[in-house]
Amino acid sequence: MELFDEIRPYEPQEMKQAFEELLNDRQFNVVMKGMAPWLPKSVRNGMLRLAFKGVKTPLDFQKRFMKPLVNRIIRKHTDGCTIDDTKIFENRNEQRFTFVSNHRDIVLDSAFLDVKLIEGKYPTTVEIGIGDNLLIYPWIKKLVRMNKAFTVRRGLTPKEMLRSSQVMSQYIHYAVCQKKENIWIAQREGRAKDSNDRTQEAVMKMLAMGGGDKAASPADSLRELNIVPLTITYEYDPCDYLKAQEMQQKRDNPSFKKSRQDDLDNMKTGIFGDKGQVTYRCGTPINEWIDELKELPKKEFFAELVRRMDQEIHLGYEPMAVNYIALDECEGTERFACHYDAGHKAAFDKYIEGQLEKVTIANPDKDFMRARMLEMYANPCRNYLAACESGKQ
Repeated sequence: MELFDEIRPYEPQEMKQAFEELLNDRQFNVVMKGMAPWLPKSVRNGMLRLAFKGVKTPLDFQKRFMKPLVNRIIRKHTDGCTIDDTKIFENRNEQRFTFVSNHRDIVLDSAFLDVKLIEGKYPTTVEIGIGDNLLIYPWIKKLVRMNKAFTVRRGLTPKEMLRSSQVMSQYIHYAVCQKKENIWIAQREGRAKDSNDRTQEAVMKMLAMGGGDKAASPADSLRELNIVPLTITYEYDPCDYLKAQEMQQKRDNPSFKKSRQDDLDNMKTGIFGDKGQVTYRCGTPINEWIDELKELPKKEFFAELVRRMDQEIHLGYEPMAVNYIALDECEGTERFACHYDAGHKAAFDKYIEGQLEKVTIANPDKDFMRARMLEMYANPCRNYLAACESGKQ
């Protein structure tokens, strides 16, 4: 559909030309040369063309190029990546899903999910929304469109934002209902720097805009998307010190904004930094409970919807020793000491100090940044415990 041409991933018939344009892109070749400087360009591109043979769709591209790369990242930079999809697994062949999750890594949140869906024999992976602020070079935009990404426009006026949200919502409904694709989208714009994950009403309102029946209620429109609250747990966040550094920069200069280079540094650190154990957990699909909210006035409907979404996402956390240690340190107690021992605590304190040594800004306030980093690890545990307590009531 022409309406979506500016934002959608490539169609199968566009893949070959996009690949050739990628190989002829000067900046892309600089990146490839950096990865294999001993290979002449002609040999390097010839090998890529050979590898591309038989790739007809973005899903083929993911399986041929991205799955081996992501599995290598899992082997080298995590202590394992698992998924608990028991709440949706039986319906994987009949339904497509819109995964709405907390957001830990710019690149890998959806990439790890793709690999797990492929391993689980799902019919397809996920199309993902990626902010155009990250598409800083033409070759990056080509590559992500080959990798099933659609573009989310940033930095718009309120009027432009409304129109952009309408088009994006229509595209997501089209992708799920007609293209039969899964979707991954973060529960909020950008990552929660303090890991206090909360669903933005604006995201759910955007998803409700694009249903096929314009007269449908928000609940009916959202039902089309088979939304699954998804929780991502990282034992260690390799970008934790970068987030704490940015918090100090914004504290010291309220008008501070990250540069393009800052975004690239975050992407690189997130991909190649050690993450420890990584866990994905699918919550109860909202179609199983959204009718309970259907009669609420619209304002109350969305407020209760995001509360229930947060409840599902928070229940899905996998709290680990580092989270309980951080929570005790933040609160000055040993209330959760049964979840860790002295060795765990010493290792975590050493880890935090090592991360702080990586800070590069002038006049670093390490006490401030250490406190912020502890909050990052404590907040998922706080939210998990609160969600468990709420579930008992």
